[in-house]
Amino acid sequence: SCAVSPTLLFIITALLVILFTFAGIRSANAVEPIWGEDPSRVVVDEMVGVWIPLLAAPAGNLWYALAAFTLFRLFDIFKPLGIRKMESLEGGVGVMMDDILAGIYSLILLIGARWLIG
Repeated sequence: SCAVSPTLLFIITALLVILFTFAGIRSANAVEPIWGEDPSRVVVDEMVGVWIPLLAAPAGNLWYALAAFTLFRLFDIFKPLGIRKMESLEGGVGVMMDDILAGIYSLILLIGARWLIG
């Protein structure tokens, strides 16, 4: 079997978040004239958004992974704490930033949960 160390998994995930953030901004800018503003067919923003709290999930821990997904979806649906305001940013940045902020808030809560649980 080919196991990846937790540190390497963290680094790879963080690099993919950065790479796909820039790719998502470019892609959303490219398709916006054709598909309209923040088209539902573009899902790279949700993908990046959920990867962010997964950075706080211990490798192989299903419960933390489910918590990361659930927290992200709650922030993404209800859009509190300035998340909705991110949607007003221009083009692909607006498409990506609301989900990135939802992911960051979820990451903070998961880090706090891990610290409390010990």
